[in-house]
Amino acid sequence: MWRTLMPCAVLLALALPAAAAPDEAQLGKAAGYPIGTRANWFYDEGVRVGSFSNLDSLLPHHTLRKAEAPLPLTAAAHPPDIEYRFENRTMKLDDFLARQRVTGLLLIRNGEVLFERYQYDRTPAHRFVSHSMAKSIVSIAIGMALAEGKIASLDDMVAQYVPKLAGSFYGETSIRNVLRMSSGVAFSETYDGNDDLRKFTLARHTQGSTAALRMFQTREAPQGARFHYASSETVILTVLLREVTGTTLSGYLTGRLWQPMGAEGDATWVRTSDDTEVGAGAFNATLRDYGRLGVLLANDGAVGGRQIVPLDYLLEATDWHRQPPAFAPGRATPFFGYGYQFWTFPGEKRRFAMLGVYGQSIFVDPELKLVMVVTAAARNASVGKETFARERSAVWRGVVGKYGNW
Repeated sequence: MWRTLMPCAVLLALALPAAAAPDEAQLGKAAGYPIGTRANWFYDEGVRVGSFSNLDSLLPHHTLRKAEAPLPLTAAAHPPDIEYRFENRTMKLDDFLARQRVTGLLLIRNGEVLFERYQYDRTPAHRFVSHSMAKSIVSIAIGMALAEGKIASLDDMVAQYVPKLAGSFYGETSIRNVLRMSSGVAFSETYDGNDDLRKFTLARHTQGSTAALRMFQTREAPQGARFHYASSETVILTVLLREVTGTTLSGYLTGRLWQPMGAEGDATWVRTSDDTEVGAGAFNATLRDYGRLGVLLANDGAVGGRQIVPLDYLLEATDWHRQPPAFAPGRATPFFGYGYQFWTFPGEKRRFAMLGVYGQSIFVDPELKLVMVVTAAARNASVGKETFARERSAVWRGVVGKYGNW
């Protein structure tokens, strides 16, 4: 019995909270980390922790049911002492937690938990919002639909599958260029409440997804020529998947992804008024299930000898060498490259990430079978405006450096 219980006991010990977390007062500790309203949950930091870990109690959603037999996650026999360099200092993981608004941090190698920690009274039972990490999940669904023949070619135009977008610039863009966020259609996404994303979201709820997509009728660059981040392009893929599968995205992925990868908890995906998932964000899952998704990706889409995510698609989606030069690290952005709704790291080795605003992230190194999951309630939606992004990258470099070379 001791041998059976020991991994759970060790995991519990790994999950114990640090003594204090940054900015607890601003984030609502005295009020018990309250959940916000539909109007303020995204912008108001006083409800950020509560909202980001209870979004499905606030908004309508679809559910992805858990697996009957979850993939085991046991603690490593000898958890490593990991250090990283930041601001000319050598630091440890507890320093990262003490400095940044991290709600959950999970490290996994070879399917074993190296480190698991929660802050702000969050627990392993909380479902944390993905924000734009959800975009990569949409991409996975595209790869599955392609392998099943529901999509004939990524070079087909979107309107071939979504006739309501015929005659629009988005409709006359190839699926591949939408995956790369390179439609060339003008779209602003600055998270200030006055950008195109806000207008698009409101229109989507009042007029439906396809009508909202048709609002954008200026192509400022040839399709395929450049990367330009726009959540609307993930919504195109979400609408397309609804057309070709005949079901919700959540329903499509429950038996193809969530259950086969061994999720231990239900996940939820917030839906819009036309019953399509938000797609570009608003997926919700436990930290450990995000870890299981990372493990699946670190194993090139396979679990237990079964290929869950089509291998050729996943390699193309996550390897910057397989994308045109405009999408390489240092070209798509000053640091990251961009694949098919996945961010790619600089360097010759294939490393990639799922990223969301306010600090949500899953980092994956398939060669080292390493996964790092971070959920957070950072000060800024764009964490590059603060030290969060740089320190998170420094932590990842430290983790990778423990087991291999950057």
